Amino acid sequence: MKVLQVYKTYYPDTFGGVEQVIFQLACGGERYEIDTTVLAVSKQREGSMQVANHRADFVKPEFELLSTPFSLSCVKRFKSLAKEVDLVHYHYPWPFMDIAHFLVGHNKPTVLTYHSDIVKQKVALKLYRPLQRLFLDRIDRIVCTSDNYLNSSKVLSRYREKVTVIPIGLARDSYPVADESTLQQWSSRFPGKFFLFVGVLRYYKGLHTLLEAAQGIDYPVLIVGSGPIENELRQKAQALGLSNIHFLGALPDLDKVALLSLCHATVFPSHLRSEAFGVSLLEAAMYSKPMICCEIATGTTYINSHKLTGLVVPPEAPEALRQAMRYLWDNPVEARAMGLRAGERFESLFTAEQMTKHYAGLYASLLQEKAK
Repeated sequence: MKVLQVYKTYYPDTFGGVEQVIFQLACGGERYEIDTTVLAVSKQREGSMQVANHRADFVKPEFELLSTPFSLSCVKRFKSLAKEVDLVHYHYPWPFMDIAHFLVGHNKPTVLTYHSDIVKQKVALKLYRPLQRLFLDRIDRIVCTSDNYLNSSKVLSRYREKVTVIPIGLARDSYPVADESTLQQWSSRFPGKFFLFVGVLRYYKGLHTLLEAAQGIDYPVLIVGSGPIENELRQKAQALGLSNIHFLGALPDLDKVALLSLCHATVFPSHLRSEAFGVSLLEAAMYSKPMICCEIATGTTYINSHKLTGLVVPPEAPEALRQAMRYLWDNPVEARAMGLRAGERFESLFTAEQMTKHYAGLYASLLQEKAK
């Protein structure tokens, strides 16, 4: 079976949650005899390259509007690649993808993973909505990553009869093993307990709340990642006089794994529905770490169950976040127990093997249905 995965960005340019899903599906699909090609837009490269066991095709964007890259060469390449595959798998949202779908006019079966509602661009959404509905109407199967998101998304409620819930999964063996020297390097730099945030520094990550919560406590908080609001956050931390906040920037996976192994707990204060799942939370669970997140009716609280695998607080509530951090800090035995339960929950629900198996079954059933 040949599958074309379509999204606006991909490795090695970007390392977000959607890219991780595509990567895990492409690597894991091999055992189900799924041959994957990825089509993405890139400012850094053009043409085909090998990524792990699959091919990635990159095209240049002509321009970008409201975080959406537009590329006429993408349409041309998409048309060519669609002829070679049995099924097209879209990753939503990327409004230009909707346009490309209709311009190409392929007749291949389609699956769409609905990663997030469009939250920030409210005015543009009103203009986009007719195209959005037309596009989603034409898709054969829609995948949502959690029951929480399916039940809280107004868009998905319109398509419930063709929605399947498949949680995101990760493969631990796709991550490096932190060697003793790397662990020692970080433990020397940050001895003792610390909280950890990992992710792209975007507007919906709730890091402004984390900075406000860090006032009045001296627990070290390590922030791993870079992004469009990094300078803004650094300025805010400086204005608040926070000496316990450490911005480490984007780090290689080896260092990230070392910090996940060493941290006392992870903090993930995303406050908007743009955070539809939270792969960084999933990584914390994979490393058996207790978590703190916010209740935003998305997959974050599907991964992190309150008082079972960590603590859940209201969004943009600095005092509640501070109290949750204080509880985990002052109760290390319970924090450790929460982390162990998080690891057990990960193994039962969130492995890449389970995710890939469910997608392979969905692909096969759709192709069989179309063949009839």
